[in-house]
Amino acid sequence: WYISDPANPQTPASGRRYARALTSNADVRLTLAELAYDGHDEYAGLGIQQISWNRKDYEYVAAVHWSAGHEPLLLVQNRRQTRDQVLSVHLGSEASAGSAPVGSTTVLEEHANDQWLDIIQGTPAFTPDGRLVCALNDMDADTNRLTVDGRPFTPAGWQVREVLDVTDEDVLAVVQRTPELDGYEAPDGLSPWRGNADGHDARSFDVVSFDYDGNVLPMTARPGSWSASRRGEGLVVSGRDMDSAKSVMSHSFTMRPVDGGAAPENDGDGSAAMSTLVCPIDNHAAEPGFAPNVRFARLGEHRLYTAIIAPSADSPYAKADKLPVLLKPYGGPGFQQVVFNQAYYWDAQWWADQGFLVVTADGRGTTGRGPRWDREIFENMKDVTLADQVEAVHALAQTVEELNRGTAQDGDASRIPAPDLDKVCMIGWSYGGFLSALAVLDAPDVVKAACAGAPPTDWTLYDTHYTERYLGLDPAAYERNSIIADAPKLARPLMLIHGFADDNVTIAHSLRLSQALMAAGRPHTFLPLTGITHMTNDPVVAENLLTLQRDFLRDALDL
Repeated sequence: WYISDPANPQTPASGRRYARALTSNADVRLTLAELAYDGHDEYAGLGIQQISWNRKDYEYVAAVHWSAGHEPLLLVQNRRQTRDQVLSVHLGSEASAGSAPVGSTTVLEEHANDQWLDIIQGTPAFTPDGRLVCALNDMDADTNRLTVDGRPFTPAGWQVREVLDVTDEDVLAVVQRTPELDGYEAPDGLSPWRGNADGHDARSFDVVSFDYDGNVLPMTARPGSWSASRRGEGLVVSGRDMDSAKSVMSHSFTMRPVDGGAAPENDGDGSAAMSTLVCPIDNHAAEPGFAPNVRFARLGEHRLYTAIIAPSADSPYAKADKLPVLLKPYGGPGFQQVVFNQAYYWDAQWWADQGFLVVTADGRGTTGRGPRWDREIFENMKDVTLADQVEAVHALAQTVEELNRGTAQDGDASRIPAPDLDKVCMIGWSYGGFLSALAVLDAPDVVKAACAGAPPTDWTLYDTHYTERYLGLDPAAYERNSIIADAPKLARPLMLIHGFADDNVTIAHSLRLSQALMAAGRPHTFLPLTGITHMTNDPVVAENLLTLQRDFLRDALDL
């Protein structure tokens, strides 16, 4: 494919290979490279060996993991991502009688799912003593779990998102808890957060330790968006929550008694105890100077996790009785917007202070609620993701009323203005842009105006590994999920925004939709951005885009 710069026609287009859905796939190979040394320990060249596996049936290398003292592990997938194999790579210095050739592979485990298999970063991996830790899409338990030598050991309802470290005693992982599925019972009868598990759900990315009997030890106490790095007795935890504008980081070190020495502490019965020293690490980053005015709720039949952002106390709209609604979703597979992370709501607060009640709802297909929830959008992303945004709108008024119960008076700063459901608009980028354009095309009675940034309007123009995971290989599914054919339906104001330099969702997506709208005689606004890639990387352009979208929506809703 070729990405050009129309503002500078003297510059040649930039060519690159792009594995487009339903067409020839990437040709994936893997090479084992070994440094060679002579008898004097001097560099003597590089030995190259192609690694072999069934590349015809398993086109993708999804993961490579090489633990000290063990052979490398590969995770390979078929094109539809419905089957995978965990392989070990033979490293022998040379082939000999009865041994496997160097670079050959052995199948250790195989997995299958009728729709797709999730990849959990950090798996597969060997424990130091040689046990194999793998990911499992457990559809019966509706949980993304871990196995050791094929045996599930993480509890139901604990969605493993990433493996951070593997030892002989435990696995350190990032998880999202699904309370309604939680099958874990702590040995002492208390929850892992000592009876205070509120908020540790799909909105919170928690770091926990799982032992191989399935016991859970949290490494993070507050709900938030966390990760960690561990080596030996040292642990560094970092991330964000709703309490601070800055990211936070701490270093903890567990001091164990040395054989023959005194214990740092004594538990009272003469046995040795451990002591943990926790040190916060300073962060001198700038702060935005405000805290988002966010209320969290569950909306509609599907109990959608939702963030409602109201004007701040010093906004001229703070005491408004009613405000137009701005839907601000991503809404697509593999990514959430409703997270306990203050930074997620900074730009939403700007929109709220411009006179909108901002609503972000995570619908079906977004992560954190189990593999069945994720797969609700299989071959039907368009209808399902739009239906959930419409569901959120229909449930909004009653939810706001319930949230307002208990506030003092109408002028109370904690009171949320009522939503004006006759004036609902939507903005979004990438999949959120697709959803915004789709909303004014297919739900014009609910969403009255939209700004769609870099929308993937025709999924046959997107890549193989992402798109075919959710839409499969049937061309009819791509026709159903495209919005190009919906162009004649447009009866609401729509602004398309796209960067000419976008090499992820190319500008061809918006150009094709615009062309179809022109052919149908449907007026619309198109804002092309020179030199801008998939995300707006120029701060001046980003700022001006906000004001242009605001003014467009105000005019469209007659505000």
